Amino acid sequence: MTAKRHLNEPLSALALEQTRRQFFRRGAGLSVAPMALASLLDQDGRVFGEEAESVMQTHHRPRAKSVIFLHMIGGPSQIDLFDPKPEVIRRDGDTLPESLQKKLTFAQIQEKQPRLMGSPWKFSQHGECGATVSELMPHIASIVDDVSFVRTVKTDDTNHMFAELMLNTGWRRFGRPSIGSWVVYGLRSESQQLPAFMVLRSGMRPRSKSANYGNGFLPSKYQGTPLRSSGDPILNLASPPGFTEARQRQSVDAINALNRIRYEQTKDDEIAARIVSYELAFRMQSAATEWLDLKSETPGTFKQYGIDDAARPSFARNCLLARRLVERGVRFVQLFHGDWDHHSAIKAGLPSQCGLTDQASAALVRDLAQRGLLDDTLVVWGGELGRGAVAQVSDKPNVAVGRDHQIEAFTMWFAGGGARGGQTIGKTNDFGCLPETEPWHVYDLQATILHLLGLDHTKLTYRYQGRDFRLTDVHGNVKHELFA
Repeated sequence: MTAKRHLNEPLSALALEQTRRQFFRRGAGLSVAPMALASLLDQDGRVFGEEAESVMQTHHRPRAKSVIFLHMIGGPSQIDLFDPKPEVIRRDGDTLPESLQKKLTFAQIQEKQPRLMGSPWKFSQHGECGATVSELMPHIASIVDDVSFVRTVKTDDTNHMFAELMLNTGWRRFGRPSIGSWVVYGLRSESQQLPAFMVLRSGMRPRSKSANYGNGFLPSKYQGTPLRSSGDPILNLASPPGFTEARQRQSVDAINALNRIRYEQTKDDEIAARIVSYELAFRMQSAATEWLDLKSETPGTFKQYGIDDAARPSFARNCLLARRLVERGVRFVQLFHGDWDHHSAIKAGLPSQCGLTDQASAALVRDLAQRGLLDDTLVVWGGELGRGAVAQVSDKPNVAVGRDHQIEAFTMWFAGGGARGGQTIGKTNDFGCLPETEPWHVYDLQATILHLLGLDHTKLTYRYQGRDFRLTDVHGNVKHELFA
């Protein structure tokens, strides 16, 4: 009697070659219709036989269907943008009280008596809600009735790389799945033509690079798909000259049929992911081309976003592309833009970054609202940390002052997707450096985003190396005060 081979036992080279020959005899000249994708995937795009744990229903009624996360790399200065501190202005140049200094974690400031630096920009109230916003953000000021500002966001690490990882993966080390990957693992995509998790970048890249949108230990089909900011947006998307669509379809079917044979014998999730990836890439050849073609957008739309050249990559163009992605059923869109890391020359650098992002961020919210998409699209804006109220003085000559990192309290804002507009949540002390109300730890932020999508962060788990992992680890509380 022949011994039964375990499903995880690798095929021998001879056995694999035999299965190839059997396939080609059945396929007769690459006529692979019996093994085409219709027989490989179910209606949700899932490979038959794939573990059921990789597909989940929502745990409760969702308020949002998709997320657009605008990650401002480097840490925008909340004390100059959204959290005015008249006391710091009044005491400009005074030393920071020693009692506060002992409670703060600086990244670079070495002075024994750092001095306060008031914001040089004016603040005023806006909208029916009376939210206070800096003159550097006039467009965001115009949408405050649709926005919730949270002033007491807190993280654990003053290092950009690790703070990025905390915000996006819930862990200050490499190797964990990103929030977008967790969302897609839980909800999958509404689009059969585009990846469920898309990434657009402008300015500098995150310090922790692709780990911010990677799948970690989740199957690779859940990783974010980044678009290149120059050249072809997606490499190898177009077929070579003379390679017809029919021929491309034939090749994809043949490759996937071979992968299907291997999957049936190994049940390897990576093979299943490869099958889906090949098919998705084929579909994207037309879908991505259409999505990237902005000719259907009106001049008025370009003006609204502040797009001067629709062919030139920019944060504004990425915001418009993000709206087009959620229109097409993409679940999670993440925009990375930097650099907001103003340790020096903040009086020049901060207005520059606001000029690149303010109009487009507000236009995205307005555009989603005008198209009836804001109710079920959550827009999140913020960095991995904030900036402090004291001046950072360089030891180099003729270098203008800036602000150091602050992790104890900084501001992020939310719009749509079940978030109640026109409110400011949380309060910081007179120096803007410590929360006076309940802080929002990054884990709370993640738990709240998942909740709005209908996912319970304590139940969205994945078993790896003998234990159940989740985005928020053993932490996190849903902040219901955000909800409409």
